[in-house]
Amino acid sequence: MNDQQQQSKLRDQTIRAALDQHWAASDANDFETEHRIYHEDAVLDYPQSGERTRGRRNIQNQRASQPSNKRFSVRRIIGGGDLWVTEFILTYDNKPSYTVSIMEFKGTRVSRETQYFADPFEAPSSRAQLVERMDA
Repeated sequence: MNDQQQQSKLRDQTIRAALDQHWAASDANDFETEHRIYHEDAVLDYPQSGERTRGRRNIQNQRASQPSNKRFSVRRIIGGGDLWVTEFILTYDNKPSYTVSIMEFKGTRVSRETQYFADPFEAPSSRAQLVERMDA
């Protein structure tokens, strides 16, 4: 492995550890630790509500102002280099929302994040013989 490959691998390991810390802090409502992963001028988009939040402090304050009880359950994290995707279940007041977070990194900090939210729905009986049930 050459130096560039070694540096890339080390950076990916650093980012993965930061993501693990970010999501654990999110679940624990530790807003200070949760937002260390962001650049000062990071941008957060919620396409479904049409909202864009600019700046790490604004992102943190926006999330801290949410009144609901929330929990985060990470299903998987995949990525490398500048692009990382986390699939998780975000539960607000005992209502799950299947969520995808797409994070773009500059260095080892997030410069842009886009989050998509999807509510669960009943599977139609017409495809019951073709599928298997997944655990949440």
